[in-house]
Amino acid sequence: MLKVPDSALVHGFANNPAGTHGSRTMMLAELRLLLAARPATAGMEDYRQAILDDNVLLKKTLATRRESLRRLRELYALNRRVLLFRALRDLWEGDAEAQPLLALLCACARDPILRATAEMILAVPPGEQVTPYMISRAAEGGFPGRWNAMTLAKIGRNAASSWRQSGHLAGRLTKVRFRAESRPAAAAYALFLGYLCGERGEALFDTLWARLLDAPLHLLHDQAFIASQQGWLEYRHTGMVTEISFRHLLRTEGAGEA
Repeated sequence: MLKVPDSALVHGFANNPAGTHGSRTMMLAELRLLLAARPATAGMEDYRQAILDDNVLLKKTLATRRESLRRLRELYALNRRVLLFRALRDLWEGDAEAQPLLALLCACARDPILRATAEMILAVPPGEQVTPYMISRAAEGGFPGRWNAMTLAKIGRNAASSWRQSGHLAGRLTKVRFRAESRPAAAAYALFLGYLCGERGEALFDTLWARLLDAPLHLLHDQAFIASQQGWLEYRHTGMVTEISFRHLLRTEGAGEA
């Protein structure tokens, strides 16, 4: 299981396996509803009001609204002062088809339980079956002895659903490995996560975040170039040298923009 460097924790990454996947999935449908209901400049209080007061997630009770808010904050922060979320929000509306991978990348960065299952998922060839039990064993391998059998079973089911939502698995009752669809916005975010974890240049294409895109290296370079045309990053690739920077995603915002 990848433990992110301490220097990345300030940007919203997490190594503490308090994680959401013991009780919820990565909640892609809820995240889409929430971000569609508020502008990109919204702050954490705006999202709280959207969920609790406006019930944009269409939950039946106040208790479920509060729980949904808690879990979405665990997974995505919902705070523009957290760089991991601000970058997600910057890229979110650029391509709706990239949203499943954008959400998955952020959820893996913030929930070590889901991150602990990633290598197992990526190692399964397309078309082969993946069971919740396999996923729960991967989580247990990342954090031996931490959970009882009932909690591990829940983690297996919830993480399986998240990997289906992201496009890495297909099927509802019986899930099989499937190739997720990488898009330039997701590629920009994956490279950015690698950058925040200390990687530079060509090494950005060999991180867990880049491998979660489920795409060959040449396609990721093509998508990085397209992302640079969108202004999401700066990309130069000549011969054996790759240079990537993130002036837009790393920009400084005013005190009132939170």
